[in-house]
Amino acid sequence: MDDRSVRDLFRRAADHAARFRETISDRRQGPEVSYLDSLDAFREAVPEEGTAGAEVIDTLAAKAEPGLHAMTGPRFFGWVIGGSHPVGVAADWLTSAWGQNAGNHHAAPAAAAAEAVAAGWLLDLLELPRTCSVGFVTGATVANFVCLAAARGEVLRRVGWDAEARGLFGAPPITVLIGDDAHATVFSALQFLGLGNDRVIRLKTDALGRIGASDFEEQTAKISGPSIVILQAGQINTGAFDDFAALISIARRIGAWVHVDGAFGLWARACPPKRVLATAADEADSWATDGHKWLQTPYDCGYAIIRDEEAHRRAMTIAASYLPPSHEGERDPSHFVPELSRRARGFATWAMIRHLGRKGIAAMVERHCRVAGRMAARLSLEDGIAVLNEIVLNQFMVRFGAGRPDEEADRLTQKTVERLQADGVCFAGGASWRGRKVMRVSVISWLTDDSAADTAADAIIAAWRAVSEPAGS
Repeated sequence: MDDRSVRDLFRRAADHAARFRETISDRRQGPEVSYLDSLDAFREAVPEEGTAGAEVIDTLAAKAEPGLHAMTGPRFFGWVIGGSHPVGVAADWLTSAWGQNAGNHHAAPAAAAAEAVAAGWLLDLLELPRTCSVGFVTGATVANFVCLAAARGEVLRRVGWDAEARGLFGAPPITVLIGDDAHATVFSALQFLGLGNDRVIRLKTDALGRIGASDFEEQTAKISGPSIVILQAGQINTGAFDDFAALISIARRIGAWVHVDGAFGLWARACPPKRVLATAADEADSWATDGHKWLQTPYDCGYAIIRDEEAHRRAMTIAASYLPPSHEGERDPSHFVPELSRRARGFATWAMIRHLGRKGIAAMVERHCRVAGRMAARLSLEDGIAVLNEIVLNQFMVRFGAGRPDEEADRLTQKTVERLQADGVCFAGGASWRGRKVMRVSVISWLTDDSAADTAADAIIAAWRAVSEPAGS
């Protein structure tokens, strides 16, 4: 393939991408076809002969687009995922074209340098200790895993056990305390690390999903030996924050490692009007957050942030004779993540922070929180619709059939979610909260503004009315 054909191929892919993005606000907020339909579109025998690159790209776009969700659009509220900002996407294209393996700073100096600078910027923006180490991972799921791996190794090291060398066979038991409403991925990380997702001490939570200080104090009084406490910045359904000042103070009495799952909520620290929600979160030992949520980087991008760099290195460093060493003043990316061969995630992170700047990030977080409040207020005015939580951030839950028996309201809520998704004006998903059906709304795309919020609220109300009003009435 010569230089001209490479240029033409890249331009062709860019044309497909630009066309998709230019129409994203007008697209149906949901795939046009099902998984099985998409499977039929892609399924064929292994090709015996190759196909020209341009034809491959055209065919890929034709087969994929009907099954694509408009996740990057302004009216997608189904999960807490950002909108893959075009600047980040463009930087990510360059990342793919450059083809750098970011596992080592000697092999890919520019990738390692961009990552190092972006790590410093992240600590500054999130107001975390500037000496923390940062691992660039796939997302908050792996960020939680990395942080808890460091926690596991360090709390055992304090009692004379080298978990990295000896594993967990015969190791002193680690007590893990976690809120009842923690995110599922944190339990997954505990499972992957051999700490178990059922042997933890689950702490009682309040109506917003926050850990209660009295129960926490009562439980910690019973604990001796290595322990890890997991707190939350931004509960997935309510956006609520644990009381970091109170809980971390209690955790320190038993010498626990304190980890904060802040997949999206940690970004409140980058927004002056919302910073108070995460007061004292910086007193923890580790933090997990995402870039592909509020920073709007493309997938996959997350950050494992750890106060104790040595604990981080012990848990993650990959060493081999063929790998070049790192010297004083050098940062080897492979010392902070569980991958050796990996994508150069620092480029897109650097690009998005450079593009938005401190003020732009703060303004976007503030806008999304305001938009969530605007939508919730509009929905609350409609008879039969109840917003279930105080809007502290960008998340809220809605229940339909308010005032009716629980089982009937469950049915109406499920039907309303289904109707909304079928209509395709906006997308929100269903969830369970305290054993009952709800619709969960997450406002976090860079495109979402007041106009999109009003259109979405009208669509939700229309879906509710269609479900609740008898046919022909």
